[in-house]
Amino acid sequence: MLYLAKILPIFVLPTGVVILLLVLSLVLRRRALLVAALAVLWLSSTPLVADALMRAAEGWQVRQPVASAPAADAIVVLSGMLRVVPGRDPTVEWSDAVDRIDAGVALARADKAPLLVFTSEWFPWDAAGPDKGRRLADRAVELGVAPERILVTRRVSNTADEASAAFDVLTARGGSHAPTSVILVTSAFHMRRSAWLFSRAGLAVTPFPVDFRTSAEPRSFGHLFPQAGSLYNTETALREFYGYLYYRIVKTG
Repeated sequence: MLYLAKILPIFVLPTGVVILLLVLSLVLRRRALLVAALAVLWLSSTPLVADALMRAAEGWQVRQPVASAPAADAIVVLSGMLRVVPGRDPTVEWSDAVDRIDAGVALARADKAPLLVFTSEWFPWDAAGPDKGRRLADRAVELGVAPERILVTRRVSNTADEASAAFDVLTARGGSHAPTSVILVTSAFHMRRSAWLFSRAGLAVTPFPVDFRTSAEPRSFGHLFPQAGSLYNTETALREFYGYLYYRIVKTG
């Protein structure tokens, strides 16, 4: 099921659509399909389209200062900011989402909650990789958070697992008086789906979005020309829309 969830969206993302249109144009000898493929590739690769889609995925949220966050029982930071890289031993490096741990640590050091929870991302193809949740916890300790304030969930492979695992680790910590309110830290484009799933898991959620993929810089003529990074943002935003729709159908269907 996990493999299907990762593979199937490819066929409804711009890259997959372009490949399909190109194949059909060759098989059917239809020039219109070739033109359509080029149009999809061009539009999905422009900053103008990518930024509009990403801003919608981010829910038009804005970055908030740590001081503005209300107090809660726990801060939950979703993993996904570490990637396994080539090395003599299993080695990880930070991805673009490093803002997640920075914000989680900042909230903890500002005493916005007594507990700091990290989820532990894991996929079957990373079976020999390190425990990413524990690596995040170790980094938080290096940045000044007391070890006794930090919890790490079991290994998780998707956002629904993260919500369930966070609820379980908080329940195990508090028993009948388990923490129920959390400040949820994740990438802005990922917040709508995450907050909904965490609420469904039984937690009162205060969103604290970070890792914004759009900027406040003014638009320019150059935003009409393709860029590789824009294609990536377009597909990230669309994947998030599909993921949110999937969970809404599955969880409420």
